[in-house]
Amino acid sequence: MVAAKLRKPSPARSRNMAAIRATDTKPEMIVRRLLHGAGFRYRLHRRDLPGKPDLSLPKWNAVIEVHGCFFHSHDCHLVKSRPEANREFWAAKLDGNVARDRRNADATRALGIRRLVVWQCALSGKEKLGEGSLLREICQWLQSGELTGELSGK
Repeated sequence: MVAAKLRKPSPARSRNMAAIRATDTKPEMIVRRLLHGAGFRYRLHRRDLPGKPDLSLPKWNAVIEVHGCFFHSHDCHLVKSRPEANREFWAAKLDGNVARDRRNADATRALGIRRLVVWQCALSGKEKLGEGSLLREICQWLQSGELTGELSGK
């Protein structure tokens, strides 16, 4: 693989990227608030589980991951396309994220733990689910016993 020539980002781009959080994001906080309000108890970012999932619900033998549509390459209305600037960097970054997600999902499944992915588009944008619908869908999945699940916008 040929090493991509990396350009130095502008100060504005650096500030913008530094503001993007890995934990306690707005979408994650919405899911946490809904679940806690409904009486569910969970652990946050358990380091002993593959990928340090956002929420772990031991009683239900399940984890819930809240994925941002852009950084996890979801095909939805929130993601128009990949950035044109620094194309090689973004292709490697986003493809690497998808591969890591796949590895973590396989490792979680190997441990016998159930996994639900809640996409950002289910929580924001023109096709978002209402909070009541979102909570109902999560509760149904938890009670169903299904091994995997995904919630995205309508």
